[in-house]
Amino acid sequence: MCNRIWTIPEPKGLARTTAMEAEKLNVVSEGEKRKKLEEEKGIIIRFVIGHSATSRGILDRAIEAEDKKHGDFLRLDHVEGYLELSAKTKTYFATAVNLWDADFYIKVDDDVHVNIATLGETLVRHRSKPRVYIGCMKSGPVLSQKGVKYHEPEYWKFGEAGNKYFRHATGQLYAISKDLATYISINQHVLHKYANEDVSLGSWFIGLDVDHIDDQRLCCGTPPDCEWKTQAGNVCVASFDWTCSGICRSVERMKEVHKKCGEGEKALWSASF
Repeated sequence: MCNRIWTIPEPKGLARTTAMEAEKLNVVSEGEKRKKLEEEKGIIIRFVIGHSATSRGILDRAIEAEDKKHGDFLRLDHVEGYLELSAKTKTYFATAVNLWDADFYIKVDDDVHVNIATLGETLVRHRSKPRVYIGCMKSGPVLSQKGVKYHEPEYWKFGEAGNKYFRHATGQLYAISKDLATYISINQHVLHKYANEDVSLGSWFIGLDVDHIDDQRLCCGTPPDCEWKTQAGNVCVASFDWTCSGICRSVERMKEVHKKCGEGEKALWSASF
């Protein structure tokens, strides 16, 4: 089936219990419901993960066992590591676009609350644009000091000290159209990787004729922020805490955030994409 919308949460570490994460995210991870979501709504959800540095180690075997049970993983030919997120991003898009014919390919961190129907309705509005890059666009400082979080070893490429990055989507959630995913797939071996994954992705598009869509509903705060917006009829696409780059204490709080900020299951099944 063509003309699909895809949403693919990404585990941040090999040790995450993905079946539990799926439940927290209100992602349909049970076989029959997931199949219904794919067939009726054209939405594919997979947990994207590579391999540990130790081939066939304990973590890899645990993931293989869980994948056999739930069937909700997309395994990449990639060695996991925090400093390897830019490489993982390239591999993910290159793999996904060759596996599935979709309108959009999406990356979501696993500690972010997502309203899937609202996300789909947002993407549909941009379906006619061939090259579109959707997210919460930001332009933070280029950090040259060693030892700090988000340090950029190639800071000198961005000009004088104190300069900011070009506009790019924050890494918690972003979507790109099929043409852009195809571009990454074709050119993956020559696309430069910066230290930070979101900067890398933005750099691959900066010289292309791409529509950058800045939609702040993709980066709402957790309650009370997303709760107030939901009550006002402006349901958020995604919610998280900036201080934690995701929902702080997500294992404890995900259900609470969903209860206060979720669109409700009926919204998904009644939505038309």
